[in-house]
Amino acid sequence: MTAREDHLVELVDDDGRAVGETTVATAHQPPGRLHRAFSVLLVDPDGRVLLQRRAAVKTRFPLRWANSCCGHPLPGQSLAEAANRRLAEELGVGPVELTETGVYLYYAEDPATGRVEFEYDHVLRADVPADLPTRPDPDEVAELRWVDPTTVSADLDADPRAYAPWLGGVVNRLLHPADPPRSGAPVGPSRAGSPAAEAPERSGGR
Repeated sequence: MTAREDHLVELVDDDGRAVGETTVATAHQPPGRLHRAFSVLLVDPDGRVLLQRRAAVKTRFPLRWANSCCGHPLPGQSLAEAANRRLAEELGVGPVELTETGVYLYYAEDPATGRVEFEYDHVLRADVPADLPTRPDPDEVAELRWVDPTTVSADLDADPRAYAPWLGGVVNRLLHPADPPRSGAPVGPSRAGSPAAEAPERSGGR
């Protein structure tokens, strides 16, 4: 976990244009610096999504339920490459074909750790088989479960603190794709993707 805090992330403006770089640790210190991120949702043939409960050692929002996998591309790295790397590291899955369904710009503070999430988050979908094998890393993932995304939306309203604050926006982009990329368009940091929407969440990072 500590080594990854030293990795570089790509700083961006509100339109997703690269404006610099800094470390993961620095980007998540208050008041936070807007940077590029991705959130992956693995979807089975019945439309269920794979959720992971974040491990207790996570520096941001430990033991909260979140999407299948998330992370940050290195400056100049494609989203597909970065996401497949993290899928392999966290879940033992991949490579998979990814489709961007939209962008979610949000800000959230973790009251337990004092870290901040301020992210231009590319939401990526991958359709996978029902019998997808997984080998979760216990330092990354405490639990896994498959669930209907509409159920997730209802649970978020009933018990929001059980979930990572970005999950609602990520699931919304899955259920309501915002101007999907044109056919053949690359999934990568050189393309800003769909218009971002700022999250109202202010109570709780990655």
